[in-house]
Amino acid sequence: NALLNDPFFRKFFNENFNLRNPNSQPKTGLGSGVIVDENGNIITNHHVIEGAEKIEVALSDGRKATAIVVGKDPDTDLAVLQTKLKNLNKISFGDSKKAFVGDSVLAIGNPFGVGQTATRGIISALGRNKLNINTFENFIQTDAAINPGNSGGALVNSDGELIGINTAIYSQSGG
Repeated sequence: NALLNDPFFRKFFNENFNLRNPNSQPKTGLGSGVIVDENGNIITNHHVIEGAEKIEVALSDGRKATAIVVGKDPDTDLAVLQTKLKNLNKISFGDSKKAFVGDSVLAIGNPFGVGQTATRGIISALGRNKLNINTFENFIQTDAAINPGNSGGALVNSDGELIGINTAIYSQSGG
């Protein structure tokens, strides 16, 4: 079937999609997260973990462990995971209400599963809404490159403090 070989169709439905036998392979997803305390709590997007039967976290130092969902809010697209890993470096929280258009930011995540990556940009807009992405919308818009796999990663200010969670790519091309 030509439709099954169409790259757009396969990308949209995940490369593991099999029309003839949808249960033939497990479906996998990829996203990023932010360690917020020494107890192993990690913030990510709800859409990253939605429907997951098993969640594995991989740290930049090479450690891997399973995680469980301890909280989720689909309306804000946020979820909290917990892992039993020790000696974790947590992020410091900043105040997004002190952010201004033009401030420098870094978007940190794991785009395309290549490993931890940081991209630089500025805050392009604050309080962005009416995008029909979430029920509750109060987005920080940035021109830092965000790619598939960055969802759930950190948006940090110039002091390295967390001011947002990378949630969506919003453009006509999706790039």
